[in-house]
Amino acid sequence: MSHPVFAPGNVAVITGAAMGIGLAAAKRFASLGMKVCMADTDADELAAAAAGLNGAEVMTAVTDVSDLAAVEGLRDAVAARFGVADLLFNNAVTRIGGGVWEDLDDWRKSMDVNYWGPVYGTRAFAPAMIERGGPAMIVNAGSKQGITNPPGNAAYNVTKAALKHYTEALQHTLRNTEGCQVTAHLLVPGWTTTGKKQHQPGAWLPEQVVDHMVAALERGDFYIVCPDNEVTTEMDNQRILWAAGDITENRAPLSRWHPDYKVAFEDYAAGKG
Repeated sequence: MSHPVFAPGNVAVITGAAMGIGLAAAKRFASLGMKVCMADTDADELAAAAAGLNGAEVMTAVTDVSDLAAVEGLRDAVAARFGVADLLFNNAVTRIGGGVWEDLDDWRKSMDVNYWGPVYGTRAFAPAMIERGGPAMIVNAGSKQGITNPPGNAAYNVTKAALKHYTEALQHTLRNTEGCQVTAHLLVPGWTTTGKKQHQPGAWLPEQVVDHMVAALERGDFYIVCPDNEVTTEMDNQRILWAAGDITENRAPLSRWHPDYKVAFEDYAAGKG
């Protein structure tokens, strides 16, 4: 790899690493000769996942990213074993929460993991990454649902929208910090087969997402929006622009799913609007 962050011997820290995109990232970084810390909440799943990295230099850490003290403990454990992180991938996620009237404790849990988890990770790891003065990366796993806000799991959408804005602000701050070579990036996966779900033909595999992510990080992209086998980059662009148009055109919110705008959106998506 041409980017210095991916150099052999450098350190990658991945949350939500026991399966899915996190595990695929761990395997990819290990294949590059990086030292990898895999963090997740289930010790058995972590051990099984780490065993599949074929003798790479790997450590595991049972970590609840919604607990600041636990994330700081993760940082200290990584520093003691490997040194300062070169790449932090805040990937841990929960889809608990549901609609606007669902249980408030579920909403809080969703925010604690999906938003505060990356914030805690950044607060814990970034100071040493900045102070060292060399190239480093922080990658936060967002979602298209945090951009276009489809009806359904409002709690999840809210957490990912908040993370998008936080990561944008983080990158702005980093690029305006004198001497700082740390960059922030927002990964926005498409439909991906994650966890223990059965793979569907329209979805990407986690390895495809990681391939797309690494190539984008090599280019220095901030927004890493992944297509899948059903949605192209052009379709994503259309949907994102239409969502922004709800404000600029003074349409009803979420007009893409509003019956009064059904024909208008279909014409727009077909290139007629």
